[in-house]
Amino acid sequence: MSALTKLSYAALATLSVLPLPAAALDYLSLAEAAVMYDAPSQKAAPQFVIALHTPVAVVVALESWYKVRDAAGGIAWVEKRQLSPKRTLQVTVPRVQVRSQPDANAAPVFEAEKDVVLELVEVAEAGWVKIRHRDGQSGFVRANQVWGL
Repeated sequence: MSALTKLSYAALATLSVLPLPAAALDYLSLAEAAVMYDAPSQKAAPQFVIALHTPVAVVVALESWYKVRDAAGGIAWVEKRQLSPKRTLQVTVPRVQVRSQPDANAAPVFEAEKDVVLELVEVAEAGWVKIRHRDGQSGFVRANQVWGL
């Protein structure tokens, strides 16, 4: 084995133990209620139906199908045309207080229960996000109380 080959193997071995940076997930939402499949085809077995505006994380993107993960960790395939770039978040705690300001002591605006979908308005300061409910009310929630960021 040549010295260059040994060096190449050594470099590969070193790189294989270094931690890789986490890939940023691409989050989308459902533009319509959609059937989720176990493979990228309408002939595949349907797994479940996912509701309009539900946020999903893209795991694999093919030409016209996306393999996505939902807030519960379920993984399935959906047609690309059924997804929207509109960002939504899903409440992951039993009940969340939506506040008027990004502060735990700010006045509450409303409450949202687990699995309620909220529109992401903007990522705020220090672990807070500004959201909007479908009825128009908006406010701030802690980022660790929602999924889809």
